[in-house]
Order: sequence, then C-alpha cells, then structure tokens
Amino acid sequence: MKPTKLSLFFAILGALMLLTSPAWSHSGHGDEEHHKKGILLVTFGTSSPEARAGLDNINEIVNRAYPDTPVRWAYTSKMIRRKLAKQGEQLESPAQALATMQDEGFTHVAVQSLHIIPGSEFHDLQAVVQGFRDMSGGLKRITLGRPLLAEPESLERVKEAVVENIPAERKRDEAVIFLGHGSDHPSNAFYPAMAYIFRQADPLVFMSTVHEGAPRLEPIMAEMKQRDTETAYLMPFMSVAGDHARNDMAGSGENSLKSLLEAENFKVKTVMKGMAEYDNVVGVWLSHLDQAMAHLDQE
Repeated sequence: MKPTKLSLFFAILGALMLLTSPAWSHSGHGDEEHHKKGILLVTFGTSSPEARAGLDNINEIVNRAYPDTPVRWAYTSKMIRRKLAKQGEQLESPAQALATMQDEGFTHVAVQSLHIIPGSEFHDLQAVVQGFRDMSGGLKRITLGRPLLAEPESLERVKEAVVENIPAERKRDEAVIFLGHGSDHPSNAFYPAMAYIFRQADPLVFMSTVHEGAPRLEPIMAEMKQRDTETAYLMPFMSVAGDHARNDMAGSGENSLKSLLEAENFKVKTVMKGMAEYDNVVGVWLSHLDQAMAHLDQE
C-alpha cells in the first residue's frame, strides 16, 4: 500500500471513529440522591455451548473488576434469542434488558458493547441507548462503551494482545490467518486496518473475513505461495468461536477456509478460541467499560 493511499485510508478510518464516538452524558431525571448503578454487557450472542466459554470469561473479569455493581446481559441476535428460548433459556434484547433494569430501580447504567467493530449492530445499539436517554422519567444516566476496535490506540492494543496469543509452537515460516466476520457496513474498514497493523508486526500474520467485505483469502494464498509457506494456523477474530469459526473457518465443507487452503495443498492447523477467551483481549473491552463507568459519575 503506497504511503499516500495509506494516509488516505487512515484518514477515512479516523472519520469513521469520530462518527461512532458515543455521546457519553445524559442529563438526570428527578432526585439525584438515589443512585443504583448497573452494567449491561451486550453481545451478538451464541447458541453453541462450547463458544460460551468466552462470554463466561468476560462475565468473570467484569464481575471481578466491579464486584459491587450488578451485571446483566443482552443478545442483539433475534435468531439466537429465539433458538435459546426453544431450549428454555431466556435472553433479552438490549431494549428489553434496559427496560427490565429500569423497572428494577437502576438509575445509572453503563452499556458495554462486546462487538468487534462499530458496525450495524453497534449502531442499532447506539439508537437503543439514545432512546433511553431521551425517555422522560427514565434512567438518570446511561453511557455506552465502545466495541473492541474503536480508535487507533485500541487497534494497537488488540494487535499486541492477539500476537501474544498465537500458539507458541508456531514456526516463523508458518502463516497465521485470523478470520473476522466481515460486513457491508463502512466500519468493515477496521479489518483491512488490522490486517495492515498485523503485517507490520509479522509479514506472515494475515486477516480475512467470512462473507462480506475485505480482506479476502485469495491474495493471502497467493502471497503464501510466493513465500513458500506450507502451513497456516487459522484463528477466529470473533468474540466467540461459534458457528462461523466451526463451520466457515474450520468446517469440512468445501467453502470453509480450511478446505480452501487444503485444496491448494496447504497444511492447516486450527485454534478454536474466540477473542473473549483471552484475558489480554478482554482487557481492551474492559478499558472501554472503565471509560463508560467513569462517565456515569460525571454531571
């Protein structure tokens, strides 16, 4: 990528970050003496029991960081909520969870996004939070913590954390391909940004996406061949190692990353751990929650 194009790319990315910056404050309603703080963790969700390990890890870390603050959960995926409901597990949407917390007497709530990028799901969450800000007689204050990738500092922190999590047995001439979901939202630009930052740290660490957007797998395979790289580690760049990781990344179907690489005679090793299973990555989300919690106390 030429320097002029790179500068333009990060200028556009910077504009996206400004557009997704949350409005922290919410003017209070009524009596300011009664405070009941709460935390709402919001994720896309998963119906895979194995993938729940990541969410359980986040829950444990947040409860340890804020032992005196009740923690609630919400899933943004209607499909997953319906699937879990059929199994007897009731999960609420962000709007439902905030309404429940309001009914339970919470006055100050920090909502923390556990999404990877500020894409469509995050913007929908922003709209829900804004709706509760505008509600007369509702919560006195509500703040919103940013997703994992939010500003240049968080991209650098994620890069450092993720590189540390590459299996120790990986050899320097072996490739590592992180798989993100991808999106048709403009915030998909965070994935090429991470790809660039990864490559600065290690020329054989790549980023690809499942369905939409860039980066794609084909140029990665072409470069691996050019570098005579025979082996690739596949790792999810998603909060949990759910259906996408198990099917689109490591599945036996002909269009999975594993199958596509093996069809080109590459050896493939898969790592079935989501980003939320690594404490150092969760630390980035936690820092965003820390900011949201700090703003709860600001008038």
